[in-house]
Amino acid sequence: MDNASYLTDQPFTDLDLEPELIRGLETAGFSLCTQIQQQALPLALAGKDVAGQAQTGTGKTAAFLLAIFNRLLRQSPHAEHGAKSVRAVVLAPTRELAIQIHRDAAQLSQHTTLRMGLVYGGTGYQDQTEALSHGVDILIGTPGRFIDFYKQGLFDLKGVQVLVLDEADRMFDLGFIRDIRYVLRRMPPPAERLNMLFSATLSRRVTELAYEHMNDPISIKVESDTPVADQLIEEVYYPANEEKLGLLVGLLKACRGARPDILQYAGHY
Repeated sequence: MDNASYLTDQPFTDLDLEPELIRGLETAGFSLCTQIQQQALPLALAGKDVAGQAQTGTGKTAAFLLAIFNRLLRQSPHAEHGAKSVRAVVLAPTRELAIQIHRDAAQLSQHTTLRMGLVYGGTGYQDQTEALSHGVDILIGTPGRFIDFYKQGLFDLKGVQVLVLDEADRMFDLGFIRDIRYVLRRMPPPAERLNMLFSATLSRRVTELAYEHMNDPISIKVESDTPVADQLIEEVYYPANEEKLGLLVGLLKACRGARPDILQYAGHY
């Protein structure tokens, strides 16, 4: 979950975390904060909104998950809202990321009674519907399926106490920003919840989103020592639908042996 190159010498036990979360960290084998955790967690635990710039692998997922769990463990649900009201929302641009966040959340919260839901498109519609019918405290998902279930009345957003937008720059790239704004406008005002936004870059459009839907967020940045772009060769193809499978097979055959890592990563998509 965390990249060792970003570790600091600050132990999690120095932070104002509930005992159940310290136990979860110990069970998972984590004792020291990464840079993004060291900077973001004290702010979020104190109730301050955070807009963080950090690459994948720096520990940002654990940072916002721990802040969510701590907030919900210390605050009671709003009494006026029913079982369908979720208390925390995490939105991610892809189902792969949503699944990974849910996996990390289950690990870190294993000593709590917090209930988590996971919604994403492409598969699992009935299973996800069934899980939501029992009520969840924390709902992790991608925008499209999230809005689909919301419009069906499977949950409501009136009692949201924490919001997280992960990889906000990719939300823009994938055309999700209108959906994101639709969701945020149906939550309590920014001043009535804890808000966290993380992005690989805090571009102008990401910063505008933060200040529109967050409560005076504090910006923090963790720079990457080895930018991903320096390690990649990018090529774009525009095949017709009937050509996609043949193109994929041809590319994999061309890379076989010379780049076996491509075959490994292709299995994730």
